[in-house]
Formats: sequence, C-alpha cells, structure tokens
Amino acid sequence: MPEFELTASPSPEDLAVIADGLTAFNAADVGPSERQPLAVLIHDTDGKVSGGLSGFTAWGWLFVQMLYIPDMLRGSGIAGKMLAEAEEEAAARGCRGAWIDTFNPHALSAYKRQGYEVFGELPDFPAGRTRTFLKKML
Repeated sequence: MPEFELTASPSPEDLAVIADGLTAFNAADVGPSERQPLAVLIHDTDGKVSGGLSGFTAWGWLFVQMLYIPDMLRGSGIAGKMLAEAEEEAAARGCRGAWIDTFNPHALSAYKRQGYEVFGELPDFPAGRTRTFLKKML
C-alpha cells in the first residue's frame, strides 16, 4: 500500500511529477493538448504592465484564467477589447471555443456582453456569491 503525505507546501519537483504524469496520461487518452500560453497585457504610461488577460489554448479551446483591469480603466470597454484580441489569436491557433469563470457580478455582465453564455454554476463559492462558468464559440 502506498504512503500518503498531506502538505501545504509541495515542492516544484513534486508538482512536476503530478503534472507530467497527467499530461502523459491525457496525451495517450485524447491526444496532445498543444497547450500554448496566451496573454494580452495592459501597459501604463511608463511602459509597466498594469493589468491584462492571461490564459492558454489547448485541445482547441481558449481558457481565460485571469483578467484584471486597473480601477482607473474599468467601465471603459477594455475587457471586451482584450477578450476580442485573445479570441482572435485563439481562432488563429485553430480554437473553436473559449471559456472563462467568475464570481464577480460585474465581470459576469461584461462577459455576457461579449457573447459568452453560462454553462454552469457553483453556488455559494465563495460564500454569498456564485461562481459562474461561461463559454463562447469562436
């Protein structure tokens, strides 16, 4: 019987064993993911990154992991422009869809305005909010 270790601080090497094993298993099961990072960066007047979108493309889909807009730029349509740019690049990479999740009601409205549709919800995550999963066909 194998031994288990519960830890809040796994080493990068330990995490790599898990990631590499899962990657190999998935590649054998459904084919290679062809995972590629994708980011749309916002630069301030000094040229420093002040926000943006980050995610990746894999298995023909764009996954937007994070989207952050600095306070002074919110409400100006920047999120939609960044999503459109990421979607255009994803389509050029051969992606057929995009997905994102949020528990922020303002972000949810912005994503819906960009044509994203709800495909799942996780109520009370975090407490008092609903985590919403959205997709868009490209």
